[in-house]
Amino acid sequence: MRLAGKVFKRGRYWAIEVPILGVVTQGRTKKEAFEMIADAIVSLANNPELEVDVHPGTGEAFTVGSKDSAALAAFLVRRVREKEGLSLSAAAKRLGASSRDAYARYEQGKSVPSLKKLADLIEGMTGKDFVLSEA
Repeated sequence: MRLAGKVFKRGRYWAIEVPILGVVTQGRTKKEAFEMIADAIVSLANNPELEVDVHPGTGEAFTVGSKDSAALAAFLVRRVREKEGLSLSAAAKRLGASSRDAYARYEQGKSVPSLKKLADLIEGMTGKDFVLSEA
């Protein structure tokens, strides 16, 4: 699984963001910006074992991924819920989960959703279509 991002020159710095995660940072060089976004994601995920890989694309596009897709998916689900201002209970209710604990298992990485289920979870919380790539 990879998440889309955008990197662009802003004055003397390179601004970089991963919109779905709401993570934004900058660097003095493009390379430093890529390092900073990976570090920011790891820090926010609060999982020091999570390793984030940055994959430069063409133009302003890039993607981030991880060999530990379960940890990245858990962070993604939690981050989207937090951005939407939902409690665990409210997210579970909105998604039709049988209990708060059933939903929380995704955020804890104890249950790993398929890409389809992950997209459904994000769409259920945001009300917007969301497409994920396995690449």
